[in-house]
Amino acid sequence: MVQPSWVGTTASGTQRAGSPLPSGTMGLFEVCLESDWPVPDCRGGLSSLSPLPSFQSVAVLVGVSLWAVWTSVLCLCLFRFCSAATVYKICAWLQLTAGFCLALACLLFPDSWESPEMRVLCGDSVGSFSPGNCSVHWAYILALLGILDYAILATLAFVLANRQDALLPPDAPDVTAGLLMSA
Repeated sequence: MVQPSWVGTTASGTQRAGSPLPSGTMGLFEVCLESDWPVPDCRGGLSSLSPLPSFQSVAVLVGVSLWAVWTSVLCLCLFRFCSAATVYKICAWLQLTAGFCLALACLLFPDSWESPEMRVLCGDSVGSFSPGNCSVHWAYILALLGILDYAILATLAFVLANRQDALLPPDAPDVTAGLLMSA
């Protein structure tokens, strides 16, 4: 999601005022233009944690989404201290939060296409929800698929949380009670 390939162009045949448009890619943090060198000329980057000015709100939403996903992974350690149903519900809400933030980011991203960086890369015909001479690349498509993934994971976690008591045999000992008594 933080790759510089959300939109871009490789067709250098289009003209703007007699000169060809540059080819390259653009993401939330970086604009990479093809050059004569084997390595593209890139401005910005994730290392400085400063997104392109037009995409700051989108970058914050993607960052919150990634934080929620990693937090839900770390919450798996809670199985030692909480009931499984509680852990599943926590992870489900974190996955829903991640999906909501990423969905909002994917909706706001095309609205920011009128930025100066997009005009340099995609020409003057670029506008909100109109990429001009550019096309949507794989990182944006993967972000859209991530929304579907978060929805599926949250649904599965809620289903597991609701069925957790039915999955345990009636004579199963309570794990949390044993931890509290041994302390």
